[in-house]
Amino acid sequence: MLQRPVVLASASPRRRDLLSRAGIEFSIRASNVDESLAGGVGPEAACSILAERKARAVAGELGDEDVFVIGADTVVAVGAGDGARMFGKPADADEAGAMLAELSDSRHRVVTGVCVVHPRSGRSVAAWERTWVTMRTIEPGEIEAYVRSGEWRDKAGGYAIQEHADAFVTGLEEGGFDNVVGLPVGLTLALLERLGT
Repeated sequence: MLQRPVVLASASPRRRDLLSRAGIEFSIRASNVDESLAGGVGPEAACSILAERKARAVAGELGDEDVFVIGADTVVAVGAGDGARMFGKPADADEAGAMLAELSDSRHRVVTGVCVVHPRSGRSVAAWERTWVTMRTIEPGEIEAYVRSGEWRDKAGGYAIQEHADAFVTGLEEGGFDNVVGLPVGLTLALLERLGT
């Protein structure tokens, strides 16, 4: 049982839904941070840096409030190691189509960083979860239809596994389905518990 109110530093409806389903009561205060990163940062480090940046930005606005602030960031990456090509949210339909074409017939990783900050004390805890996603070959006509649906909007990698893009996915390894959606719930609850002790 959480002893403090929770603030989600995200306007993402998917994160909001996942947290609600976990039985956590929370308020929303979206962060508007610069999400640019220096070159050479790998996917795991990138999502961790951005999750902390988001959580600390909102924590800073809350002063010394006795709450827990959750920041999260999801990155989709193709390729090995820190040199992987990373996909955030596509800027437009053309970029969404290009992302799906590159993810077609791939085994890629989806990494979500989570950071929880306690504004009053300045204490924080953070971690990330990685899920390997295997996608079948997506035919050009399927990509066009998916892009036309608009489902790609505001989704890292340009697809929503919890909606119709699940038809492209043939396997998940290591991390969970909720991580691919945008918030690893078990990890988030563990971080809240750790900071609350």
